Amino acid sequence: MQSNNRLTIIDYRIHLKIAVAILLPCLLSACRKAKEGTAAPRQYPTVVLAPVSRTQETQYPAILKGRQNVEIRPQCSGIITQICIEEGAEISKGQTLFVIDQAPFLAALKTASANVSQAEARLATAHLVLDSKKTLFNENVISEYELQTAANELKIAEATLEQMRAQHDNARTELAYTVVKSPVNGVAGMIPYREGALVDRNIAEPLVCVSDTEEVFAYFSVPESDELTRTARQGNTGITFRPANKAFPVAKGSIDAVSGTADSRTGTVRLRARIPNRNRTLYDGNTGTVIVASETTDCLVVPQTATYEIQNRTFVYRVENGKAVSVPVETKDIGNGKEYIVISGLKAGDEIISEGAGLVREGTEITRYTTSKNTSR
Repeated sequence: MQSNNRLTIIDYRIHLKIAVAILLPCLLSACRKAKEGTAAPRQYPTVVLAPVSRTQETQYPAILKGRQNVEIRPQCSGIITQICIEEGAEISKGQTLFVIDQAPFLAALKTASANVSQAEARLATAHLVLDSKKTLFNENVISEYELQTAANELKIAEATLEQMRAQHDNARTELAYTVVKSPVNGVAGMIPYREGALVDRNIAEPLVCVSDTEEVFAYFSVPESDELTRTARQGNTGITFRPANKAFPVAKGSIDAVSGTADSRTGTVRLRARIPNRNRTLYDGNTGTVIVASETTDCLVVPQTATYEIQNRTFVYRVENGKAVSVPVETKDIGNGKEYIVISGLKAGDEIISEGAGLVREGTEITRYTTSKNTSR
């Protein structure tokens, strides 16, 4: 009796496993179909491409240089006895900046003046001697040798006078060097020396730098293949300079010089932009960005959110027969942080997914909720 009950239980378990094995796939399939049937279709915004006009901004790092940046160095040796300017002050051409101890140079000038007077006296005496010798020679009192000797003494006296005058001029020039003046208009930099400092022609740092910044130049480099290297040579290309320090104002200028050679190490060409700076709001040494704007007409643009990258290649999803099809495109950044200019891969009238391209898969059915034309702004 117990044996029969055991067999019955075993048979029941076997039949139960068979039923589960048969019904489980059916139940899973039904659940999956029910889930698919209740899931809402995914909606994507799209845009239809049309020719537009855009202003492209290209940025290049730059550094400013004043129209003139002069290092003021002493032309004589001595102790600084007077500093006549303040650091950062406006400087005029010819203005006295420093005075170097003049005492030894005044003494040298007095000595040179005395030497000139002595040489002039010797020259006058040589003239008298020669005139006397000529009279005696005409009366056959002296020989021609003595007459010629007197003439030579006169030439020596004349040469000595010229030498003394040259020394006098040099002493006067050395004295003038003790008063250091500015050769240009501009703004004074920092002064690393103080009164009492000993300076000479070979000092490591200049006494001061005077920068003429009424007009400044922005120097920057562009790739030699950049179209700007060609357009800058053809005409007056406008630029905007944005200083790295936001406290300084944005300034307008124009490119006025393009280097005739390219740097073989970097493959770049050096350009210079002239920027008016009458208010002297910009300084020599300022760094920042040169922005060059260029107008592009009849171009196609795509939102940056419509693109995605795979292995350094850019793709968008074009809508074809209601499905997403990935298309490789070549683009160029406009610089506005929102759009790219399409160089190749798309044409006017193409409809693309404008947002969320990274979440779309190839062949996804597209349900549009926004379809707009990409038009000029």
